[in-house]
Amino acid sequence: MDQGTRGELIRGLTEVITSVTTTHPLRVAIDGPPASGKTTLADELAVVLREQDRNVIRATIDDFLFPRAQRYRRGRYSAEGCYFDAHDRAALCRVLLDPLGPGGDRGFQHTVYDADADTPSFPPATTAPENAVLLFDGVFLLRPELIDRWDLRIFVSVPFEQTVDRARDRGTAQAGSTAHTAEIERSWRNRYIPAQQLYFATARPTDHADIIVHNDRLQRPTWEIRPNSSIHKI
Repeated sequence: MDQGTRGELIRGLTEVITSVTTTHPLRVAIDGPPASGKTTLADELAVVLREQDRNVIRATIDDFLFPRAQRYRRGRYSAEGCYFDAHDRAALCRVLLDPLGPGGDRGFQHTVYDADADTPSFPPATTAPENAVLLFDGVFLLRPELIDRWDLRIFVSVPFEQTVDRARDRGTAQAGSTAHTAEIERSWRNRYIPAQQLYFATARPTDHADIIVHNDRLQRPTWEIRPNSSIHKI
């Protein structure tokens, strides 16, 4: 297991990404629980790769949600609803992962959902260069329906209890209300953490990850390449 500064982590992961060769755009999954730091990590990697003149496609699972009526049909605090009903995985494969994969035409859409309108979205397709890198962050990315669609799998690990603290702190900073903080606490305790526990029990995501980033200490992270990975050690 490697330990270093935040900058060393980003440099190390960038080296791994640039070392992976494919005949199509490289599809990188950045998975992990809510509030684990997935989006921040993906954004940091995107900055460095773009500085190296690599074409980067940034996308997130939040742009592949079903409308609220469907994703909350089992109830707003249902863990099963979070795991089974929230994300349009078929569309994710159809418009993004498969076009960028082997035999794909590289014509992709980075979203199928308009959060403001709570309706499906149909943006025009964009064509990716062959050497593009897709950095895709989100939850439940290493479940069986998606596992073979990724060329590199990164899992950002943080203890569940710490994700609650981070979400609470972030929500308080944004809204500053006790009621909002209580809603975050309820959502994490009743929906998000139990959904992650269901994910771990059924899909065992860390068993399928190439790299696990232990992100409990943001400025002093540790990371490891899993034994089942074909990636050379950083």
